[in-house]
Amino acid sequence: MRYLVTSALPYINGIKHLGNLVGSMLPADCYARFLRQEGEEVLYICATDEHGAPAEIAALEAEQDVAAYCDEQYEIQAEIYRRFHLSFDYFGRSSSRQNHHLTRHIFERLDEAGFISEKTLTQLYSPEDGRFLPDRYVIGTCPHCGYERARGDQCEDCARLLDPSDLEEPRSALSGSRELEERESRHLFLRLGALEDRVRAWVEEQDQWPPLSRGTARKWLDEGLRDRCITRDLDWGVPVPKPGYEDKVFYVWFDAPIAYIAATREWAEAGGDPEAWRGWWQDGEDVHYSQFMGKDNLPFHTVMFPAALLGADEGWKLPDQVKGVHWLNYYGGKFSTSAGRGVFMDHALELYPADYWRYYLMANVPERSDSSFTWELFASAVNKDLAGTFGNFVHRVFQFCDAKFGREIPEGGAPGPAESELASRCGERLDAYRSAMREMEFRQAMRELRALWKLGNAYIDERAPWSALETDPDEARVTIRTCFNLIRLFAEAARPVVPDLADEVLTALRLDEEERSATLGEIGLSDLEGGRSFEPIPPVVEKVEEEDIERYEERFGS
Repeated sequence: MRYLVTSALPYINGIKHLGNLVGSMLPADCYARFLRQEGEEVLYICATDEHGAPAEIAALEAEQDVAAYCDEQYEIQAEIYRRFHLSFDYFGRSSSRQNHHLTRHIFERLDEAGFISEKTLTQLYSPEDGRFLPDRYVIGTCPHCGYERARGDQCEDCARLLDPSDLEEPRSALSGSRELEERESRHLFLRLGALEDRVRAWVEEQDQWPPLSRGTARKWLDEGLRDRCITRDLDWGVPVPKPGYEDKVFYVWFDAPIAYIAATREWAEAGGDPEAWRGWWQDGEDVHYSQFMGKDNLPFHTVMFPAALLGADEGWKLPDQVKGVHWLNYYGGKFSTSAGRGVFMDHALELYPADYWRYYLMANVPERSDSSFTWELFASAVNKDLAGTFGNFVHRVFQFCDAKFGREIPEGGAPGPAESELASRCGERLDAYRSAMREMEFRQAMRELRALWKLGNAYIDERAPWSALETDPDEARVTIRTCFNLIRLFAEAARPVVPDLADEVLTALRLDEEERSATLGEIGLSDLEGGRSFEPIPPVVEKVEEEDIERYEERFGS
């Protein structure tokens, strides 16, 4: 089995916050890293989502041409993701030549098959702006939850899908004008109703999806699928290849998911094998495809995108798993750039290494319900788990051995019953950790990882080599040698989540590339033998101080 992994495309307008990171890209990255570590063939694909009204609005605010704005923002985002150690095999762009081609191709297939219809819509027009206002150019009050800045396509507060005409007190997102007129405009629709039976049959087969993903798809289906408009009165986007629609582009939610395929095509062309993408998307019987996204993206990925691929009828690979994630809020409220509330990825990296954030977020993935970031929870995860459990064990073993035996793993003595019991308990925890990671139960996986780390501290405390050194030096040697093997195991297990910290420890152990390529199941507690040299290192994790928490709460708004 080969593993295709995609995470929801981050939108091009600005640096993303921690909720965006934990909602799709980070869990996908940890999963992809884990599978590679297990010896699996993995392709992890992502891209920036660059079309639609928000890109045009952001470019206008920045006083830039929209294409130049997207070029600049792409480089900024790519660098941030590199610094967060996101291990994309390819990070593409929805504005690419490949995505333009594939979007037009899939549309033409749907049109030929009769799944495209034409309708005249009454749309809002702003005389002050001199243009039609596509859905995201209209903001107003959501009729369902009362959120006052709901967009014309979806309320980001309650996630309900909307049309601009649904909004109360609508106004232009460009000028703020409330003097809006209704005018007619001709548009193309994807006939979701005609594809409903195919989509329903496919969804009913997905018994491995988490309840959030399955429930969202079924809710849409049970309410009955409505035909969905897939064109917009915009200049920036994929032009519509149909006579009479030369002044329109495709709706961003039509072309953006197709960018998963297009970015894979970009990857193939960059790698010198232009047709390699087809083996993942059209000849993929041996491919397991997992998507990662926040809950607001689920309707499009569980219904609309699959409907388009099913209607195109070219054997496109549909997702086997859709990992939907609830929202991470900031002290119970939403992250907000305009209000200066919450931690964004660039600011996070100014404060602490990427691995601190990666661990905290993975230990608190909002898998079952929305959750809130607090500085107290962040400090607890870093101080108690990374520093107090993992980091403390690593430091005390290195320090003790350097002081008592020198800079080589001690020789002498033979493992006994205590080591056999330890190996058994580590094996149980490791099996549970690996199972949770494969099943994408990340909070459970982090609990198992913490429990694994705690075994090391419990073992060294119980064996007390500092005392055994006086009464039974060989027992002390066995204990410390076993602890070095535990350090290797702990770092390898943690490497998908905290790759920098793990590599720092493994480098200090002077493991070569062959040793680092071992799968977790191949690592034993006697593999690192006595006489092997190591390089002492300072504490690998620094604690978050109380005074820093107070300062950050004031700076980022709690």
